[in-house]
Formats: sequence, C-alpha cells, structure tokens
Amino acid sequence: MNVRNCRKCGRVFNYVVGPIMCPRCREALESKFQEVKKYVQDHPGSDIMEVSEECDVDPAQIRQWIREDRLQFADDSPIRIPCESCGAMIKSGRFCEKCKREMSNEFNHAIGKDKPKVVAPQPAPKKSERDRMRFL
Repeated sequence: MNVRNCRKCGRVFNYVVGPIMCPRCREALESKFQEVKKYVQDHPGSDIMEVSEECDVDPAQIRQWIREDRLQFADDSPIRIPCESCGAMIKSGRFCEKCKREMSNEFNHAIGKDKPKVVAPQPAPKKSERDRMRFL
C-alpha cells in the first residue's frame, strides 16, 4: 500500500498512479479542465491570460494541458507555447515538427535502423539420405 499526501490539499490518500493528488482534488482539476475547454470553444480568439482570468485557473496549468495535447486550438488562435528544444512557437505538445523529426532520426541512427542491412547469401543445404521422402 502506497500512502502519500496530496500536493494540493495535504490529505493522506492511497496513491496508485499519475499525479500525486487525492481523488477529490483530481476531480476538481478535471472539472476546471472541462470549464476551460468549454470557454476556449466558445471564445476561440482568447489568449492564455484571458482564459486564466475568466476560468480562475493558473496559466501554468493551462500550458500543462496544452503540452499534454488535452486542449486543441484553431489555427488562427493566438495561443502558442514554446518548443522545449528550439523555442519555436507551437500549438500543442512539447516539440515542434522539426525537432520531432530530428529526434526520430537520431534515435534511428542510435539503434542502427538508418543503415540498410546487407544479407549475405547462404549456401544451399546439402541433401542427405535422411532428407528424402519415404513411402510405406
């Protein structure tokens, strides 16, 4: 049994997985997320500070939801966050497409997937007396 204190309210709870929050605080955070999601859908031109003030949510929490790809925005939305690698402004996630592609290429290079494997021809096995078909 893994018992921990909630980081938000301090209550003791049985921790299983995920953020270190008690079920009550997790439900409250989820209801805030739904409120923010509805506000963003109803007001597509709003920025992070406006959403934060109207929904009474910390801007850092909104950025976290954007990084987790939980909040989706229209292409013309002013809401952008910086790529964690190069700093380019992106709509959601942690990395821009360029950095994702570079990381993928580096991983493939590290495990050797980028080099074509040369398969040497194997000699044909020798036929022996035991390989023949038998009739009864």
